[in-house]
Amino acid sequence: MLRIAMLSYHTCPLATLGGKDTGGMNVYVRELTRQLGRMGIHVDVFTRSQDEHVPHVVHQLGYGNRVVHVPAGPENPLPKRELAGYIPQFVEGIKQFAAEKDIRYDVIHSHYWMSGLAAEALSDAWGGTPIVHMFHTLGEMKNRIARSDEEREGQYRIQGEKQVLARADRIIAATQAEETQLRFLYRNGKRNIAIIPPGVDVGHFYPIAPDEAKQFIGLKPEDRMVLFVGRIEPLKGVDTLIRAMSCIRSLDAARPVHLAIIGGEPAASPREMSAEMARLQKLCDDLCMGGMVVFLGKRGQDTLPYYYSAAEVLVMPSLYESFGMVALEAMACGAPVIASQVGGLAYLVRDGETGFTIPDNDPDALCEKLTLLLGNPDLRATMGLRAVTHAQDYAWERIAAQIVDVYKELMK
Repeated sequence: MLRIAMLSYHTCPLATLGGKDTGGMNVYVRELTRQLGRMGIHVDVFTRSQDEHVPHVVHQLGYGNRVVHVPAGPENPLPKRELAGYIPQFVEGIKQFAAEKDIRYDVIHSHYWMSGLAAEALSDAWGGTPIVHMFHTLGEMKNRIARSDEEREGQYRIQGEKQVLARADRIIAATQAEETQLRFLYRNGKRNIAIIPPGVDVGHFYPIAPDEAKQFIGLKPEDRMVLFVGRIEPLKGVDTLIRAMSCIRSLDAARPVHLAIIGGEPAASPREMSAEMARLQKLCDDLCMGGMVVFLGKRGQDTLPYYYSAAEVLVMPSLYESFGMVALEAMACGAPVIASQVGGLAYLVRDGETGFTIPDNDPDALCEKLTLLLGNPDLRATMGLRAVTHAQDYAWERIAAQIVDVYKELMK
């Protein structure tokens, strides 16, 4: 039996989606682990403990696989700038766990750059255990679209990413675009990159009859909803979507449609609310959007298929997206997707077939495509059917098999 040490240092794969540091990577680690379990592969997922009241070892991913919450620094959420300092404690906790359980791992699979640094230390301690790494997002790319110093990633992250690139035995890139970014922005000349996209659980994300989906989430059959799902941060481009919805209101006041935004904590107190959430809510007020925009906050994975199936269209107006797992989930549920032509989205969404790709930060272009889709039920239905078919190519069974091939290759 293969034994994998899966590292997700800064965020737990069991965390509720939509928070500041919870998103596609959480889903990726969780669903990959479950699929590996179905294939008879043992996985221990190691993550930093952020709540002393949560048991340190939990079995919520099935097949005997474990999520191990390793104490490393205070057992509460911390800013990412502080997290790097506790990586040595994290490493020691994993080594202790492995020794106590008398388990030897065949491969270390790390996610995000801080986990990669931990993987390096573990590999050294364990006599050279091979490392597979996935970055999920890149600091250099985030800095390219940063609109303020606050949004820029520190040099400590860029250096950390370069160190991981130099040490990992194999890098998993989600798309050809990410491979290109690694080669040119990080001057990575090593031939150690495998392009394997994330997957989707097509047994969980599938089309639900729109009337049933709308009833489940509290909509009337005639209600029309545009949907956004993701973290509430500037690079997600939610302001572009809000401006586009304002444009739609002025063009088609007779047939109202509202925007549902899933993610973040819209009901937080002014002191605790994130700056981006406050900015977006103020933008809605400035544009007099009234009830046209609804901030729903976090939603669990169990309810997302209903929202995707009830939506006329899902919009991902991101300024940067390494892949775009939300778009893949929505397509699996039969929702057309309008997405920025950036990063992985440009590869995932087939323009004119499963949705549309548009320039980023262009509310007029987004308004145009939204108006076209909202006014054409037949086009929406056709694109939705094509989207479901396209999503089958990304079923986790297929994706995990490719990753296992990488594991076995490194073990030779």
